[in-house]
Amino acid sequence: MQKMIFVFGSNEAGIHGAGAAKFAYEKEGARYGKGYGHYGDSWAIPTKDIDVGPMPMDRISDYVTGFLAYARGHKKMKFQVTCIGCGLAGRKHADMAKLFVNAPSNCYFDELWRPYLGDHHNYWGTW
Repeated sequence: MQKMIFVFGSNEAGIHGAGAAKFAYEKEGARYGKGYGHYGDSWAIPTKDIDVGPMPMDRISDYVTGFLAYARGHKKMKFQVTCIGCGLAGRKHADMAKLFVNAPSNCYFDELWRPYLGDHHNYWGTW
């Protein structure tokens, strides 16, 4: 079975000190100081700014759009998308999930987002 790329919420500074970001850094190859992109078996999507403060939804949306473009261009890869932004960043599941409504089929989501994304997406359980 192909290993999934672990997609997690980050901050623009790439300080992966807690939650899914810490897991990604310790276990999935995320790099300290790299707050966005594909490193090792992980993909960082910023949900907090460079000062680790709140980030406007339009900026988060821009980062998500970039990730989705990458996922569409790499169909042979599979992406395990956590509930980014819903932990330390304090966003609501409904608000964050809607950014992924048009995700390609190689993205797999936390079951917690099924009520917001519907049954036509792939799910992997809960992180």
